[in-house]
Amino acid sequence: MVDGKTYDDLVMDHIKNARGYRALDDATHNANGANPLCGDELTVYLKLDGDRIECVSFQCACCGISMASASIMTEKVTGQRTAEVRAHLRSVVASLTARADPASQRADPMQYALLKTVQEFPVRTRCAALPWITLEAALDNRQDTVFVR
Repeated sequence: MVDGKTYDDLVMDHIKNARGYRALDDATHNANGANPLCGDELTVYLKLDGDRIECVSFQCACCGISMASASIMTEKVTGQRTAEVRAHLRSVVASLTARADPASQRADPMQYALLKTVQEFPVRTRCAALPWITLEAALDNRQDTVFVR
């Protein structure tokens, strides 16, 4: 990075002060995800109220980028309808894996920060995508571990 920092301030804040980092005892849905290349393992917990995500949380043994992405994810999807969340998460994963131009997401500082990180550190693409892929599996209440590709 030009200013000598490894990661964007927003990404660092989500690494140091992860939102939603806890098991959700009353979860209605959950799923496990893994990134074998990095060694990340993550569980996403959801509490659904009808078609709305009442609460989302996660626990992981993961790198900072997976942690930040999961933390950002919890803020973005809490209170949202599941159909909206599915569309959004697919967009996020597509943007990350395509390494979309971060400038295309200037209006969304969190999305911008993730894309900027992936642009600067392409090997972290799977790390950033893992929470979102695991969220989709949690919405489906999948019992098998999902692997990021």
